Formats: sequence, structure tokens, C-alpha cells
Amino acid sequence: MKRFSLQLHGWLLLLPAASLLAFFTHYPALATLGHSFMSTPKANRPSVFVGPDNYLTLIEDPVFWRAVENNFWYCVGTIPLSIALALMMALWVNGRLAGKGWLRLAFFTPTVLPMVAVANIWLFFYTPQYGLLEQCTSLLGLPSHNWLGSPSTALFCVIIVTVWKEAGFFMIFYLAALQQIPPVYAEAAAIEGASRWTYFRRIVFPLLMPTTLFVLINAVINSFRLVDHIVVMTRGGPDNATTVLLFHLYEVGFKFWDMGYAAAITVVLLAVLALLALVQFGLLERRIHYR
Repeated sequence: MKRFSLQLHGWLLLLPAASLLAFFTHYPALATLGHSFMSTPKANRPSVFVGPDNYLTLIEDPVFWRAVENNFWYCVGTIPLSIALALMMALWVNGRLAGKGWLRLAFFTPTVLPMVAVANIWLFFYTPQYGLLEQCTSLLGLPSHNWLGSPSTALFCVIIVTVWKEAGFFMIFYLAALQQIPPVYAEAAAIEGASRWTYFRRIVFPLLMPTTLFVLINAVINSFRLVDHIVVMTRGGPDNATTVLLFHLYEVGFKFWDMGYAAAITVVLLAVLALLALVQFGLLERRIHYR
């Protein structure tokens, strides 16, 4: 009876969080999966079962595949660069440095700014002829360039904005992890004559692997989730050069009002995120050292 009471007490404690997870995560995912096999309801035409038609439309949609390609390069550009920059900043501000509190604040400030505000700031930087970037390039004698209006540079410019916004956020996690490493490790490494690079590679970085896994998963999710700065800066242009999956989903669902097709894109996006999470856990779990 006492064991049953303890189990009941535990389940009751889990009930609020489990209810929120079920109603706002699991149920919407299952409902979206069901909607992906239905047509979009119209004013005088209810939704009907269409089978895999929405997925066949997805396969034949060139804009969808352009969004997949853009999202791939967006991930390649933002994830490793933001994580590496966050780690370097954390190592810098964790040392003995005058005014490191102000430096931490400067690195973290972009994180607390709304993404729409960040997008407008960088929109001014990229403005042809008048923007800050154009002013710098003109001093070097370089010709004017429409950074967001050129298909060759638009996606790269969006990547820079994301890295600038996210690196400070990831830095906080690395900084907290660095401060949890006992100083005796550094003292032992110094006694053994290990260089700073050897100490970082052999001791610090392996101890940071749990944090790296957490940061990596968040970076992957953000690379598929961030879309508001694209809406403000480029609206997917020019010529779909900055259209990523979530922006394409937004346009299909809310601009063209094709909810069935939008549900199919959502299912594919969720499947991709789940697969990437499994790969990350499978590859990195064996390299993680928990203390």
C-alpha cells in the first residue's frame, strides 16, 4: 500500500508537465500527421481524405527542394561557426581579464534583443550605398554591392546575422560549464608540463562534451526554427535564395492557405529534426564524459 501511494504521488507530480507535453506537443504532432493526408477545407467544400497526394506535391515542388538546399547551407554556416565562436568567447571571458564582466555583457547583449529588432539593425548595415558595410567597403575603394539583393550573397548575410545573435547565448552555457571544472586539473597539468593547448584538448574539451551536445541540439533546432529575420530582411528572396523550410511552410500555410500541403511539410520537418537528434545522440553519447 505504501509503495502504491509513493507511485501515485510520483505520477501526480508528473501530471501537470505530462499534460502540457501531451496537449501542446504530442497531440498537435499527431493531428498534423492526420491533416497531411487531408485536403484543405474551403468555404463550400469540406476537407476530404486525399492519401499521399500532399507528399507527391511536395516531391514535385521545386521551391521545396530549393528550401531544403538553402536550409542545408544555412545549417552548415550557422551551427559550427556559432558553437566555435561561443566556445572561444567563453574561454576568453573565463580567464583573468580586466573588465571581463563588461565583455560578457557585450557578448550576451545580442541574445536579449528581439530577432525583429536585430534584423532591422542588420538591414541598415546591408543597405546599398548608405549602410555601414557599404561605408566600410567604399573606404577601401570597393564597388557598391546589394548584399541582400544578390542571390550569391543574400544567404551568407542572413547566416552572419544568426551567428551574431546566437553565439552569445551559447557562450553562457560554455561559461557555466568552464566554471564547474575544478582548478586542480589545471594545476596537475601544469605540474606535468602540459601546454595550454594540450590541457584544453585532453582535459577541458572532453569535460565540455555534455554542454556541447546540449548546445549542438539547440543549434540544430534553431537552424530550422528561426524565420522572423528572413521575413524582415529578404522575404525569402531574391529568387528564393533565402527561402528555408520554415519560411516556405509559413508561405504555403498562411499566404497561399494550403493547409494540407503545409501539414505535409511540417511532418517532413519534424521527421528531419528527429533523425538529426538521433544521429547526434548516437554519435556523441559515447564521447561524453559525465562527472
